[in-house]
Amino acid sequence: MNVLIVGGGKIGRNLAMFLNVEGRHSITLVEKQEQVAHALMRILPDIRVIEGDGCDPSVLREAGAEFADAVAAVTGDDEDNLVIAVLCKREFRVGRVAARINNPKNAWLFTRRMGVDLPIDTAQTIGRGLEADINLGAIVQLTRLREGRISLIEFTVSPESSAVGKTVAALRLPPDCLLTAILRGDDVILPSGETVIQAGDQVIALAYRDREASLSERFQ
Repeated sequence: MNVLIVGGGKIGRNLAMFLNVEGRHSITLVEKQEQVAHALMRILPDIRVIEGDGCDPSVLREAGAEFADAVAAVTGDDEDNLVIAVLCKREFRVGRVAARINNPKNAWLFTRRMGVDLPIDTAQTIGRGLEADINLGAIVQLTRLREGRISLIEFTVSPESSAVGKTVAALRLPPDCLLTAILRGDDVILPSGETVIQAGDQVIALAYRDREASLSERFQ
C-alpha cells in the first residue's frame, strides 16, 4: 500500500516507523521545516522524506498523492490538516484520508465533507492511554503490532535512571525485547550490546505486551 504522511513531528515520525516495521507499505513523509526534514532523512533511511509544505498541491503531487492509497495529515496545525485532507480527497482522489485534531474545539470540522475519513483526536487518544502511561512510568506506547501482542514504544532516559552509564548488554533486557534506535540530540544510534546509555536518550524499542513493565524497570 502507498502511504503518504504529512507532518514529521513525533506522531508522523512514529507512524512512519510503525508502518516501516510492518514491511508491507511504500511510505513517503512530507515535512516543511528544513532541519526537521533532514533529521528525518537520517532517522528513517528506508523512507522517502520530502521537504516541503503539505498544503501546496505541487508538493503533494511530488510526494505522489495521486498514487496514494492512504494519507495521514498529522501536522500540529488543524487548519493545515484540513487543507491537506481537502486537497488529497478532492484534487488527488485519495481513497482513505486520516487527519489529526490538535484542538478538540475544532473536532466538528473534521468530517467526510471536509475530506476526512478518519479523524484522530489527539487529546482523546492521550486520555484513553493515560492509565497505561501511569502504570509504565515514562514509557509512551506508540502503537501495537500483531493484533496487540507487540508494542512499538518510546521513552526518555531520565538523569536518575539506573541505566545511565551502562551498556545495553549490561542491562540484561527481558527476552523478546529489542532496542531498535536511540535518538541522542541530532544523532541516530542503532544500538549494539556495547552502546552506553546516556541521560536524555530517547529509546525506541519493540517488546511483547507482557514484557513492557519489565523493560520499563530496566530504565528506572
